[in-house]
Amino acid sequence: MRRFDLAVTCVCCALLGYFAWHAWKGPRGFPYQERLQAKVEVLSGKQTAIATQRQQLEEKVALLRPESIDPDLLDEMARGQLQMARPGDLVVYTNR
Repeated sequence: MRRFDLAVTCVCCALLGYFAWHAWKGPRGFPYQERLQAKVEVLSGKQTAIATQRQQLEEKVALLRPESIDPDLLDEMARGQLQMARPGDLVVYTNR
């Protein structure tokens, strides 16, 4: 009976060592957690930039809604799309 207890203890210690090694050095161990944290920080920065850009676009779209259309913005966008100007208008082309 003593040999069986010793064998079970050895197997349990081996399993414990196996899982401990993988927790420390394995592909999903502690260094992986640090890489994930760095990736989260980068993606959070990108998400903030995209949210800001979306907010700006939503504000511009809100100006084009029929209930609150801004005539100046509509005129500017129509002239830009049609590439037309009135006589006497100053036209400045820029690369975007």
